[in-house]
Amino acid sequence: MSNSGRIRIGMVGGGPGAFIGAVHRIALRMDDRFELVAGAFSSSADKSAATGRELGLDPARAYASWQDMAAAESELPAEQRIEAVSIVTPNHVHHGPALDFLRRGFHVICDKPLTVSSELARELVAAVDQGEQVFALTHNYTGYPMIREARELVRGGGIGTVLKVYAEYLQGWLVDPLEDSGQKQADWRTDPARSGPGGALGDIGTHAFNLLEHVTGQRVVRLYGRKHSFVPTRAVDDDAMALLELDGGATGTLCASQVCAGRENGLRLRVFGTLGGIEWDQENPNDLHVYWKDKPRELRRSSNGYLGEAAQSLGRTPAGHPEGYLEGFANVYTAFARAIRGESDLDDAFPTVHDGLRGVQFIESVITSSEQDQWLDFPA
Repeated sequence: MSNSGRIRIGMVGGGPGAFIGAVHRIALRMDDRFELVAGAFSSSADKSAATGRELGLDPARAYASWQDMAAAESELPAEQRIEAVSIVTPNHVHHGPALDFLRRGFHVICDKPLTVSSELARELVAAVDQGEQVFALTHNYTGYPMIREARELVRGGGIGTVLKVYAEYLQGWLVDPLEDSGQKQADWRTDPARSGPGGALGDIGTHAFNLLEHVTGQRVVRLYGRKHSFVPTRAVDDDAMALLELDGGATGTLCASQVCAGRENGLRLRVFGTLGGIEWDQENPNDLHVYWKDKPRELRRSSNGYLGEAAQSLGRTPAGHPEGYLEGFANVYTAFARAIRGESDLDDAFPTVHDGLRGVQFIESVITSSEQDQWLDFPA
């Protein structure tokens, strides 16, 4: 531990122009559980050094590559070296550093999707299962208080036996070929060499898939998928959908699209059972609509005393004050910190490497199903 008691953490990625890196840096400091002391912020040594200066790091610990960082930090005395690493790179640079840092004994928190193939994902699963390191995946929506309230209600049988599940994530920012203009975020997300085989499927479809299983407690066992590239020159999907069958007997649909003009971040989950249902919309994250078979619809709001203990434990502000995206990330980071320190926490307090493998398998299954035009059994 550092002198302050914080967990010393390094970062791979998150250099100039990297939106998600800044988000992770805010989140890891929000509860004061981490201290960022090192980083390989860019594939450019100069850019990595510049980011290190901006963040006030020791220049010797702003590394030219993640390989240099892993090797150098491993050689430092135990009381100085990083204890954990945050990986916030494009998808194709998740597996290499994650595996290396795990094998060197460091804890890892990684952005989603886990890797660009299930083969590489299984390597990470094996490394985690064979070691003692904590591995967290930042599906940040699992950290929202009202998602935890929905989970407790659904898994606790409050809406009866689950029959129908509808998950969707709709954006419109890629309805035009922004990658042709060199726009950084569009450029790597539409390049299969960096994004992996899934476009919208990997970028936002995995969020919807993870949320569906997290809330219901049921796992997808069969699916029929369709993918499209509405921008003709695009090499990955920008729109996808799937019919789903779950192991508890429910059926449902999942849609992920980045060509719905005018939509911003329309992640929505609806679950219906024999007694009622729930509906949650990420753009109104404080609200959870609860439907009942024999009484009026109910609206539950975050940070109120009538919520379950689990949901209340994730709230950060008095009722009526908006919270969501950054706080969700922070809740995942804090749960990661608790796990590293061996402290107690909620069940499934953060997505794991096993959740990450399922996310990658989801991408591959939808693509294969679409290409073969048939239902597929989902990997166990």
